[in-house]
Amino acid sequence: MGLITGLLTFPLAPVRGTVWVLDQVVLAAEREYDDPEPIRRELAALERDLTSGRIGAEEFDRLEDRLLDRLEEIAAHRRHTWRNG
Repeated sequence: MGLITGLLTFPLAPVRGTVWVLDQVVLAAEREYDDPEPIRRELAALERDLTSGRIGAEEFDRLEDRLLDRLEEIAAHRRHTWRNG
């Protein structure tokens, strides 16, 4: 950015800063959303709950299906992202 452009667009600096911050927040949220590790930890905790008797087999199956579906969504999104760019 040249000196003249910088001076002319200086009033927009707060907007550019806000846009940059929002972009960073979105990137962080996307990384967190696409991270399979929390799902794997939940699956391990769910297994412990089943073996300790805190939950029954039906509830385990229902919750496990939901978590496995989420893992598949993450894998599909990663495959799509990898292919497209």
